[in-house]
Amino acid sequence: MACKFVIALALFAVANAAVVVPAGPVLAKTVELEEYDAHPQYQYGYNVQDNLSGDSKGHVEERDGDVVRGEYTLIDADGLKRTVTYTADPINGFNAVVRREPVVVAAPIVKAAPVVAAPAPIVRAAPYVAAPVVRTAPFVAAAPAYTVRHF
Repeated sequence: MACKFVIALALFAVANAAVVVPAGPVLAKTVELEEYDAHPQYQYGYNVQDNLSGDSKGHVEERDGDVVRGEYTLIDADGLKRTVTYTADPINGFNAVVRREPVVVAAPIVKAAPVVAAPAPIVRAAPYVAAPVVRTAPFVAAAPAYTVRHF
């Protein structure tokens, strides 16, 4: 048993020693530093009103230095309009106020087609004729057959 263990360790050592990785050239990567804006400022917004799919949402945001203010709206799955107004600054952190209110949608005006009443056709019923009464023979069931075995 010890012989097998020694042979296994020897094969393991030979296998690890056989792998030689040639040293390749070391490539240096040049890193370019981006400009740092000490007082960033931006404004953006969008608004989507798709009457075909019912998608209605919007978002506006502005930043002046470390202070961010914004608001977004969307229609929730339950049909209420959600409006979130938020601010973020280094002193107070992120604060949001959420309002939910019903959506007021004007019903589309649809012109109804004029109703034209056509006279109903007169249908005469066929005269009533009684069908003849057919009598059948009474049903008689045969008695079941039993076999009794004695053991």
